[in-house]
Amino acid sequence: MSTRVLGLVRASHPEPATAVTVVAALLAAGAGHSAAGVAAVALTVLASQLAVGWSNDLIDAERDAAVGRTDKPVTTGAVSRPALGRAVVVAAVATPLLALAGGPAAAACATLGLVSALLYNRPLKSTAVSVLPYAVSFGALPAFVVLALPGSPAPPAWLVAAAALLGAGAHFANVLPDLADDARTGVRGLPHRLGPAGSRLAAAVLLLAATVALVFGPPGPPSWAGLSAVAAAVAVPALGWYAGRAAAGRSASAFRAVLVVALIDVLLLVTSGRVV
Repeated sequence: MSTRVLGLVRASHPEPATAVTVVAALLAAGAGHSAAGVAAVALTVLASQLAVGWSNDLIDAERDAAVGRTDKPVTTGAVSRPALGRAVVVAAVATPLLALAGGPAAAACATLGLVSALLYNRPLKSTAVSVLPYAVSFGALPAFVVLALPGSPAPPAWLVAAAALLGAGAHFANVLPDLADDARTGVRGLPHRLGPAGSRLAAAVLLLAATVALVFGPPGPPSWAGLSAVAAAVAVPALGWYAGRAAAGRSASAFRAVLVVALIDVLLLVTSGRVV
């Protein structure tokens, strides 16, 4: 049982799942949610992240086995495909049910984000529009957080746009370590068509654009903290990609750089009080 639980945890893509959940909780706190509201947002986002991560490993099980991915619990037999399939269903059903605590509009938005992410796993991952689900799902996250507030206020357009840009950048950074393995198994998403150099450039530009939208989108002049965040959006990805080139083998440094930029952006929003 303990081996199976550990396998499920590893198959959930725990690092990005935890990071996105923490970001959502911070955003909820900054938007003015009560403690119960923050908890409801965090649980909803966690359930969605679990569904997406488990679905990804379930769908990619044969591909992962073909390229010898020993870091995947399904490939090593730590968790079976039927068990992973049941976990996907439970997490996917739990997502809209938990989101209903914020009202029907919030639940619809959370469901949109989940469905979009699942469509990336199949069939959009191997198409030229593979970036679209990332943009939609990331854009839906702050929209869900704001809509879950009492009265379901409309989320600011600049906030949704910034999140969508961040998600698009995350897509290009996330795929970088897997380009070679994906090519061997026939995956041809947009990053694969652009290649490593093009994907790095796309990720850098999109991350910078997301931070600029957060800094200059709200009313009023940008703060020094905001301008510092723009500088960080330039420096952190560059350091991440340098670390990735220096590391031997598969490296998630580029994607971790995206997570760092996302946390910086959210902390900027929370401390400035400009979420809504």
